[in-house]
Amino acid sequence: MIVIPGPSSLNLGAKVAEIAGCRRVDLDYKTFPDGESYIRLREAVAGEAVALVHTTFPQQDKRLIELLLLTDALKDMGAKKVTVIAPYMAYARQDMRFRDGETVSIKTLFKLIEGAGADQFITVDVHKESTLSAFSIKAKNLYASEVIGKYIRDLNLKSPYILSPDKGAIMIAKRVAEIVGAEYGNFEKSRDRITGAITVKGERVDASGRDIAIVDDMISTGGTIASAAKMMKDRGASRVMAFCTHPLLVAGARERMKISGVDEVLGTDTVESEISAISVAPLIVKGLS
Repeated sequence: MIVIPGPSSLNLGAKVAEIAGCRRVDLDYKTFPDGESYIRLREAVAGEAVALVHTTFPQQDKRLIELLLLTDALKDMGAKKVTVIAPYMAYARQDMRFRDGETVSIKTLFKLIEGAGADQFITVDVHKESTLSAFSIKAKNLYASEVIGKYIRDLNLKSPYILSPDKGAIMIAKRVAEIVGAEYGNFEKSRDRITGAITVKGERVDASGRDIAIVDDMISTGGTIASAAKMMKDRGASRVMAFCTHPLLVAGARERMKISGVDEVLGTDTVESEISAISVAPLIVKGLS
C-alpha cells in the first residue's frame, strides 16, 4: 500500500506511513493567485492500493476541493484501490434538515467523494455515525477515545472525573473513563437553532480537590467547554483540562476557555495545530487493516 499525506495532513500522513511500514508518496502543491489549488503526484500509482490522508479543516471548502481532486486523479492514474481518510470531516454537523429548505450538507459531500472514485472511506469521530450509511462503499468511523483515554491515564491525575459537556459526547466520556479507571458524567446542552446561543445545565458533581478532564468530539468556539469549566472550578476543582478529537479552535476560543478556568487544552492531530499532542495515526493504521 502507498500512503499519500494530503496538504492538510502532512505530519499525520507521514506518521501513518511510518507506523504501517508503507511507502509514502509526496505531492507538489500550491495555490494560484486567484485562490485555485494546483496538485501533482510525484510518483506513479498505477496498480497500487492507495491511502489518501487529508483532513478538511481549516478552510473547509478548499480542503474538500483538494480531496476531490486527489481522489479523482488517483483513480484516473490507475490506482487499484483508493481509501480516502478524512480524519476531520467538515460539514458533518448538518446531517439532517433541521428547518425547511436547508441543505443536508454531509450527504452531498459523501456523494461527491464516492463519485470522485473513493473505494473506501475512513474518518474519526464523525458527528453522527449513522450518516455514513449514505455511502454505498465501505465506510468506517474510528473512535479517538482510545488514544485520548491512554493519554489521560498516563497523566496520573488526582482523583480524576471525566466529564462530557453535553449528552451527545457521553459515550466518549464513558469510553475514556473506562480506560482511565475513573467516574464520568455529563452536562446538558441546548442550542437555539436560529441564534446559535448555547445553554448549559450541570449535573451535581463533587469536584472538590479533583482534576476534571472534559472530553468532547470537537472544540470550536469553546463556549460549552468554558461553561462546564466554570461550574467545575466554582465547585472546587483543583484543575480542569479539556481534551477533544478535533481542535478547531476558532478565533478567541482558547482565551475564552482560559478565562473560564480551563488550565490546559489538548487535542488530536485530526486537525494539526500547536495543541495536537495526541496522534490518531495508530487508530488509522488499525482501521486500514
